Amino acid sequence: MQEHVSIVDLIERVETASDEGSTSVGQILAVLGQGSFSPNLLIPALGVASPLSGVPLFSSFCGIIIALVSLQMLSGRDHIWLPEAVKARRVRTARLVQVAEMLKRPARLLDRMTRQRLTFMFRFPFHLLSLLICMICGLLMPFMELVPFTSSIAGGIVALFAFGMLARDGVFTLLGFLVLPGLFAAIAGLLA
Repeated sequence: MQEHVSIVDLIERVETASDEGSTSVGQILAVLGQGSFSPNLLIPALGVASPLSGVPLFSSFCGIIIALVSLQMLSGRDHIWLPEAVKARRVRTARLVQVAEMLKRPARLLDRMTRQRLTFMFRFPFHLLSLLICMICGLLMPFMELVPFTSSIAGGIVALFAFGMLARDGVFTLLGFLVLPGLFAAIAGLLA
């Protein structure tokens, strides 16, 4: 069982991933650790759930990362592999820091609320179902980008699942399942 890591700690690691004008996905992966699947699933999900989802192609890009990380978690890999083209992608460090600072306050609240509970959510079949939903959400994000900010719903669901895995708190996983109808409504709106 993995040790508990706070969201604030993860956000601060991402903030300091680069002292250059822009930060690459590879630099973020390095500070989070290539063997740390849940943080590497959580960070792009938080990005999509934030106002950054309004930046053209940002949600698509994060969706690809979410889908790849989820697939590797499903396959039981021991470290994350991302294509070099994905690791080379960059975001302005100033914008990254701005969003990180905005996310710290709710992250502190979440960190205080968590404890290990409903741990059956991390066993078969719930864990497998959570990862499948994360992968599907990631794959849907490029299409959801057609309507600005709808991908934030999918990002929020993935963030709840990833945070639940990270904190070993099944309440967040359960909340992820409860938000799914909102995603279905957003998809129905896209198709209408």
